[in-house]
Amino acid sequence: MKKLLKLAVSALAVISMFVQPLKASSVELIGAGATFPYPLYSKMFDVYNKEHGIKINYSAIGSGGGIRQLMAKTVDFGGTDAFLTDKEIREMPGSAVHIPTCIGAVVFAFNVPGVSELNLTPDVIAGIFLGKIKKWSAPEIRKINQNVKMPDINIVVIHRSDGSGTTFIFSDYVSKISNEWKNSVGTGTSLKWPCGLGAKGNPGVAGLIKQIPGSIGYVELIYALSNKIPFACVQNKSGIFIKPSLLNTSIAANVELPDDMRVSITNTNEKNGYPICGFTWIIVYKEQNYDNRPFEKAKELVNLLWWITHQGQRYTEALHYASLPKEAVVKAERIIQSITYNGKPIIK
Repeated sequence: MKKLLKLAVSALAVISMFVQPLKASSVELIGAGATFPYPLYSKMFDVYNKEHGIKINYSAIGSGGGIRQLMAKTVDFGGTDAFLTDKEIREMPGSAVHIPTCIGAVVFAFNVPGVSELNLTPDVIAGIFLGKIKKWSAPEIRKINQNVKMPDINIVVIHRSDGSGTTFIFSDYVSKISNEWKNSVGTGTSLKWPCGLGAKGNPGVAGLIKQIPGSIGYVELIYALSNKIPFACVQNKSGIFIKPSLLNTSIAANVELPDDMRVSITNTNEKNGYPICGFTWIIVYKEQNYDNRPFEKAKELVNLLWWITHQGQRYTEALHYASLPKEAVVKAERIIQSITYNGKPIIK
């Protein structure tokens, strides 16, 4: 018996000389930015770490913060729901590219006692967020919600207090349907709000809505669903009241896409499309050899981007995001293939 035990131990020792455990890469990728896609990114980055041994540390601080950190070169990538303007691109310390990762819907979540279904028209949306429609019992609201008993209570607008791509999508839409909003407030990640209370991030806005009766605010669809907050049907350009869903979010993206993927898809012309949708992007520097950045880190970043736009898309629908259309994937492939190290493509 002792002899057999010695033989077994010797055999294991020999095997261990040849079979080594799989080592995780020493590379860690750091990103920061949008809260809009954070639930999806959390899932994707966790799966990617388990499959490839690459740790991704992502801070959901808002799109504006992500862009600022990328400009400061303190992160490997920035997450944003607001594509960079031509002026912002010129201000970046290096040429930056946008890689689309998914499509999401911005919904109007509300907390109105006794109300679980709500219709909103473009005029009513503008009126509420401009502070001109002040009560839920206002005739403009009752006219489009005739089967609902609207309480005679004040409307409390909840908006973002931080630089936000979700705010960009929301304000891009409202600027298209209201000249008054366009001229007095405009489109941007940070706005001079005419009314309301501010909260940080999509989680903060959802949290305030849950706490305050009579409130309404805008959040990405998953934040309304996960917090069990009802959200409104919005009348689109075709006059149809649309309840946000994966299908009508995808339909809204049925537009001609530019090669750089900087595109707005709000206020869609599609008959059955939800009107307040947007792509979300990861932004990186096109030339990856900067600040003594090793090639291995650049290579792992590009590998991650390729995985997100391909294998990673299978995680979108379960978290209520729409996956990238085929045309967007093709555009993303070309953008990723344009990323270089010392002027040479990292992948071909």
